[in-house]
Amino acid sequence: MVGKAYACIKIAGRANFAASPDFKTLLNELAQKGFGHFIIDLSECVLMDSTFLGVLAGFGMKLNPNGAPSERGIELHCASSRVSDLLENLGAAHLFKSTSGPLQFPEEVKPCTPESINPTHEQIARTSLEAHQTLMAMNPENVVRFKDVTQFLAEDLKNLEKAS
Repeated sequence: MVGKAYACIKIAGRANFAASPDFKTLLNELAQKGFGHFIIDLSECVLMDSTFLGVLAGFGMKLNPNGAPSERGIELHCASSRVSDLLENLGAAHLFKSTSGPLQFPEEVKPCTPESINPTHEQIARTSLEAHQTLMAMNPENVVRFKDVTQFLAEDLKNLEKAS
């Protein structure tokens, strides 16, 4: 849903690497249209993996380079304790404002349904690599966690690029 000053995106089910390219594209398209405040409704999100979180964190850092939530930024609504723990453990919680309770929209909103870009294996690998590099740059403790993952993704991406 979109309003004058914000966009609300509902994440249902698993927020994972496969959904990350579409999510990243949607966020960037909305930002290009002038939206600066994003409400991410996580009330039906059962799981968030590190790739999805890396995309979310990267976008949060882009909106607020100083690293603190403001009127421009991302509000995470009804994040589960599992998702909240992941945000905290990977050092990304400070990028987001957390809210709970019923969503209150201050203005008339209209629904919009984004189209999938049907990401290729190469797009998924690139998005995953960039997301993990973001997490490592954001928090030095993540380097140990994701060093092997990023090495694997970089090699996978190189092989996919050679094959195409």
